[in-house]
Amino acid sequence: MVNLKSATVPVRETRLGSITGYAGAAGDLVGCARRGCLKEKDRSFSQCLGCSTSNAACTVILIQDAAVISHGPVGCAGCLHEFAFTYQVNGVHRGVFEPTQRRIFSTDMEEKDTVYGSGEKLAAAIREVYRRVKPAAIFIITTCASGIIGDDVKGIADEAEEEIGVPVAAVFCEGFRSKIWTSGFDAGYHGIARKLIKKAEKKQDDLINVINFWGADFIGEWFKRLGLRANYLTPFATVARIASSSEAAATMQVCATLGSYLGAALEQEFGVPEIRASPPYGIAQTERWFRELGRMTDRTEAVEIFLREERERWLPEIEALREKLAGKTAYVTAGASHGHSLLALLKELGMEPRGAAIFHHDPLYDNGDEASDTLQNVVRDYGDIPRYTVCNKQEFELVNVLHRIRPDILLARHGGMTLWGAKFGIPSLLIGDEHFGMGYQGLVQYGKRILETLENDEFVKNFEKHAVNPYTRWWLAQDPYVFLGEEDAGDN
Repeated sequence: MVNLKSATVPVRETRLGSITGYAGAAGDLVGCARRGCLKEKDRSFSQCLGCSTSNAACTVILIQDAAVISHGPVGCAGCLHEFAFTYQVNGVHRGVFEPTQRRIFSTDMEEKDTVYGSGEKLAAAIREVYRRVKPAAIFIITTCASGIIGDDVKGIADEAEEEIGVPVAAVFCEGFRSKIWTSGFDAGYHGIARKLIKKAEKKQDDLINVINFWGADFIGEWFKRLGLRANYLTPFATVARIASSSEAAATMQVCATLGSYLGAALEQEFGVPEIRASPPYGIAQTERWFRELGRMTDRTEAVEIFLREERERWLPEIEALREKLAGKTAYVTAGASHGHSLLALLKELGMEPRGAAIFHHDPLYDNGDEASDTLQNVVRDYGDIPRYTVCNKQEFELVNVLHRIRPDILLARHGGMTLWGAKFGIPSLLIGDEHFGMGYQGLVQYGKRILETLENDEFVKNFEKHAVNPYTRWWLAQDPYVFLGEEDAGDN
C-alpha cells in the first residue's frame, strides 16, 4: 500500500519481498514467488553494490524546470553529471530542442558537519538554489552521511517550502537504506507523488501516462494512430505536466522495475488506473498489452486495426530475421523487468537464451497483480530460461559464467558490462534506449542490431587475443556461485 503521509517509502526487501541472490531456472524462481517461499541467498563475498541515490536522481534530475540538491559530501554527487549529458543528447528526441544546463547542487558536507550537524547548511543551500535558478520545484536527495547523523531533512524541506513558495521534496535514498538499488526509484517517485502531483479537477480521456527513462518517442507516434497522447514521466517533463498526470485515463510502464511504485501511487491516490499487462516486448505481450490499452480507453476496434497494420508491415521482416538468427545463443545481463523483456525478444527472434544475470527480483510489483509479473509471462509464453541468476552486478560471477558457456552474443542494458563479453571474444551489444525493442517494430530494430553485431565480430576476436583478464584461473575453475548461500546453485 502507498502511504503518501509518510516522508519515506519502505524499501523493496520489506515492501515486496525482493531479493538479490538466486541461481537456477527462471521457472523455479517464478514458482517460489507464487508459492510464497522465495528466500534470499546471501553472498559471503561481494565485489560491488549499486547505490540507490543515483536511481533516485534519475527520476528527478531530468525534470525540465526542477533543481536537485544532493545533501552529503560532494563525492556523492560525483556521478550526477552523467544526467546533464543525457539531458543534452536525448532531450531533442522528446521535444526539448533547446536543452538547458541541469540544476544539480551539493551541500558539500565536511567532517565538521557530521559532528555538529548540517541542517543550517541545507536550509541555506535551498535558499541559494532558489535565488540562483528559480526552479519550479526543488528535490533534496539524501546520502549516507546525512542519514547517519540524522539531519531533519523533511522538516527543513517543509519550512523552506513555506518560505520560498515552491514544492521542496525530501527524497530519502541513502545507500545503506536498501540492498536493492531500485529502491531509489521508489524514493524519488514517492517525493514526486507527495509534493508535485495534484488531485485531478478534470479527466483527459485521451491522455496516457508513460513511466519511462529517456527513450525516443516511438510510443507517442503509436498513440497518435489510436487517438491518444503520451504524457512521459518523468524525464523531460515539466513540473506542471507532472502535476496534471492525475488527469490521465491510464498509466503504462515501459519497465516495471522503474515504475512499479509510481504506477501504484497514481492508481491508489489519484484514481488513474494502471495497465497491468506487462509492457509490449515480443509479439505475445505486444498484442496483450495493446488489447488491454484498447479495453481501458474504449478503443478496442482501433487497436485491432493497429495490430493488423503492424503485422502486415513488420512480420515479413521478422520472419526473415528469424531465419538468419535461428539457433544463435545469447546471454543477457540487465535490470529486472527490462532484462525479462530482452529474453522475450530473443525467444521471438528464434534465438536461444543460454542464461541471464538479472540485478534483482521482485516476486510481485506494487499493484499486487500476477498479470504484471514480467518474468512469469516470459516463462509462460516461451518456456523456461536455464542458468537464470539474480545477481546485483557481481562481475566476478558474470565473468565465470561467460567463460563457461561462451554464447554467440552478450546483450547488456548497462554500461561497463559488455567489456567482459569482448574480453572473451563474444560480440556484445549495449542499447540504452528502452523503447528500441518495443512492439513489432522493435523486434525488427533489435533483430537487425543483433545480426549486425554478430556479423561484425572481428574487433572482439582480435581483442580477445590481447586482453588481460584480471580474474585468475583458480576463480574461472570454480562454481560461479560458490559464494552464493549454501544451497544447490542449480545447473552450471
